[in-house]
Amino acid sequence: MREELKELNKYRELLIMITYRDIKVRYKQSVMGFMWAVLMPILIVMSGIVVRYAYALASHKPLGTEDITSVAVKSLPWAFFVSSIRFSCLSLINNKDLVTKIYFPKEIFPISAVMASLFDFLVASCALTIFLIAARVGVGLNLLWIPLLLATMVLTAIGIGMIVSAASLFFRDVKFIVEVFLTFGIFFTPVFYDVGMFGDKGKWLLLNPVSPILEGLSACIVRHQPPDLAWFAYALSFALVSSLGGYVFFKHLEPAFAESI
Repeated sequence: MREELKELNKYRELLIMITYRDIKVRYKQSVMGFMWAVLMPILIVMSGIVVRYAYALASHKPLGTEDITSVAVKSLPWAFFVSSIRFSCLSLINNKDLVTKIYFPKEIFPISAVMASLFDFLVASCALTIFLIAARVGVGLNLLWIPLLLATMVLTAIGIGMIVSAASLFFRDVKFIVEVFLTFGIFFTPVFYDVGMFGDKGKWLLLNPVSPILEGLSACIVRHQPPDLAWFAYALSFALVSSLGGYVFFKHLEPAFAESI
């Protein structure tokens, strides 16, 4: 394991080059340019506002600024997660010529897919920051939790991304299963809603390892509170186990990639 990680570090410049290539291809000859990075989060936010407004009407509670900002804050990392898994799943198949003809650590492909999606996330974050300033969301020391929460999200995306990218080479219907989960996963993840809206029963939703991260970001940015440490520890543990397990799974199948692609 240590030698394989050293080898991956040796090819870090190649990782940067492939990530840059993925970003360049994504925006090449694009009419909207970087606005594509903002479009999906905007659509998620608009959908979330409709859901929260319907809930406000049903519960006879006014729709507040905090409700809208909470949806906005959680939409960006969710869009990043969906994009990361979607592009990771096809990363080996889309680069089959490089996979079969040139030797280098093939985990570079799913990792670069996550890094390219992270670039989109950073672009969209600029728009989110402007929105939060306009909404007069203040700042506080709890914002220091944000890098750790985002790092946990990135690790989770890399771990799952390596698993689905390798599995999709051997079972081509994996990409369709992934799409189904990504499409309906938003209903089982607190993006449009908060876990607290369901009372004590809402805690079950936090078993989704992405949920504590989104709730933690909302708590830090919108409510100026620290994340729930117990659930954050759970999400971080899942991120570490999934990234390590995903790497082991990927390297175990890597020798058979060339004959299965």
